[in-house]
Amino acid sequence: MDARDPDLNKELDAALQTRKELGAEYESELVDSFMEKVEQRFNDTADRHVRRQLAEQQMATARGSRPYATGAPVDQAHGLGVGERFAFVGVSLVLAIPLSAIGVVNEGLPGLLITWAGVFGVNAVHAMGAFSRLRRGHGQEKSRD
Repeated sequence: MDARDPDLNKELDAALQTRKELGAEYESELVDSFMEKVEQRFNDTADRHVRRQLAEQQMATARGSRPYATGAPVDQAHGLGVGERFAFVGVSLVLAIPLSAIGVVNEGLPGLLITWAGVFGVNAVHAMGAFSRLRRGHGQEKSRD
């Protein structure tokens, strides 16, 4: 247990002492109770972290600076960074697996080829849209100089 959270250390010690006193028949209830407290602590910490990040982004936006801390290229008009584009491709490939199975079962090899042509088309259109938005963004930056 991390020494930075003395409250959870106390909770764990109390659960262990209670287990010694009550015996093994109450072990699952004690573990469930302790895990609920850990989960609540985790959720509270995550909520604080998300609120802090949102506040930082709002402050950066209000100041007129870029609200993204990663430094990755971002499409300002649509907020598409490298991670979002990569996620889109990943999700489309994951969804291609069951779609391929459906295509093969229903139409055989032509169904598989049509499915993958569709996956390729969706990703190509998405990539071309992102590239054209990036080019427009670079053109706007040059015109400001």
